[in-house]
Amino acid sequence: MHEHTFHGCPDRPWFFRFWSGMVVSGWLGLLARNRFDITPARIGMGALGLVFACINSFLGCAQRVRHGSRIARCALPDDPVFIIGHWRAGTTLVHELLARDTRLSCPDTYACFAPAHFLLTRRWFTPWMTPFIPQRRPTDDLPAGWDRPQEDEFALCNLGLPSPYLTMVFPNRPPAWPEYTDLRSLPPALRRKWTDALLRFYRCVLVERPGILAAKCPLHTCRIRILLDLFPRARFVHVTRDPFDLFSSTLALWRRLYRDQALQRPRYDALEERILATFAHVYECYNADQPLLGPGQLCEITYEHLAADPLGQMRRVYAELGIGDFARAEEGIARELPRLRAHQPARHVLTSAQQAAVASRWSGYIARYGYRLPG
Repeated sequence: MHEHTFHGCPDRPWFFRFWSGMVVSGWLGLLARNRFDITPARIGMGALGLVFACINSFLGCAQRVRHGSRIARCALPDDPVFIIGHWRAGTTLVHELLARDTRLSCPDTYACFAPAHFLLTRRWFTPWMTPFIPQRRPTDDLPAGWDRPQEDEFALCNLGLPSPYLTMVFPNRPPAWPEYTDLRSLPPALRRKWTDALLRFYRCVLVERPGILAAKCPLHTCRIRILLDLFPRARFVHVTRDPFDLFSSTLALWRRLYRDQALQRPRYDALEERILATFAHVYECYNADQPLLGPGQLCEITYEHLAADPLGQMRRVYAELGIGDFARAEEGIARELPRLRAHQPARHVLTSAQQAAVASRWSGYIARYGYRLPG
């Protein structure tokens, strides 16, 4: 695939970026860490980001005054559901289907975009902000919107927490905060700061919509140990996918995000190697942590089976994890299926060198989950 060929909804200069919801401490810290290395044509974006950051911080203070006591009183369950798996494995599809169950509470796009103040501003802001987001997801052309489920890692970024996702903003600089991929090497104080922010965000989500918390983030695939410390009875849906499709789709994902979210004109330096190495590290952590999970805490499904039989696979997820009576969720999930079935995923052809790299570097995953080499 040529590096300048993109599929999905086109970018527009007036669209919000994921970091448009960041607080001022996080935004200034991000700029300073990267030495304000902004492509001249995107200096205006950076300045606008600072304006948004000041607004977000002010509204965050207002939310703490207005809702702080409610947030503090909110009790967190010890058995939330986490959807895990590598990027482009199908975790979004599972999250979308779970979100159709009104008993579940899923962080949505507005909560993750404006985590500092969404309880205060959702009612007033989302109607006029809708024209400033794409109506379809830029990465795969699936429906987008403020109420669609979203990754909680974006919320942590916008609350000013370090995250590998911030590489998107400065993709030509060294990778951002790789130690936050699995959190294992963090000093206790920094890990506690991260967990406090995550728990507070989850409390906000449950204050707005009480229910069974269902969160999704590919990085949580290598954070099972940390999440079990917070939620001893946490349940996990792990999604796998053909690794060759996974690699090509992930490559397209990061190229598109680098293009649309960056304050630099991206060069995509060493991107393929980064994907190969990150995948290997994620599954090294996952394989080490999986034995910590007891009966009823893990359900593993494949994207291929999910796409072929979504109701059957979701019924299995509910049964194996004890989420509840699937019959009460089936109608809502079934209503979502025609829209998802109409979607035709973009096809990306790997070079022989890329195929060889995936076959070699991800051989353990290929063998463990029964995938075949192409050809």
